[in-house]
Amino acid sequence: RKCWRFCMNEDQSLPPGEQSEEEAALTANALKAMAHPLRWRIICTLGNEEMSVGEIVEKIGSSQSNTSQHLEQLRDKNIIKSRKEANKVFYRISNDQLLLLIANMRSVLCHTNLDE
Repeated sequence: RKCWRFCMNEDQSLPPGEQSEEEAALTANALKAMAHPLRWRIICTLGNEEMSVGEIVEKIGSSQSNTSQHLEQLRDKNIIKSRKEANKVFYRISNDQLLLLIANMRSVLCHTNLDE
């Protein structure tokens, strides 16, 4: 599933009809998954690092079971990837394009920019 493939013109606009209904639905579902406040905090906490569930829990201050449920939702939407090492599961953002998107969203949607 390549829902993060954006076909942009040189002027940064989407060409008409370039995104199929399926791609639009995948993109919207991924954005919905990121829209939850705790999931957004998880995403921002991960940044370009790989962390174990325990490290994420410690940084965001939520319970391990709650955090794990939200991590699963992000993984189901291909926003994060996981790998298991012994008895620990490590998570990271799926790819560099998502890292760029997340950085741009933080920059544009930061509360100080929304006040203008």
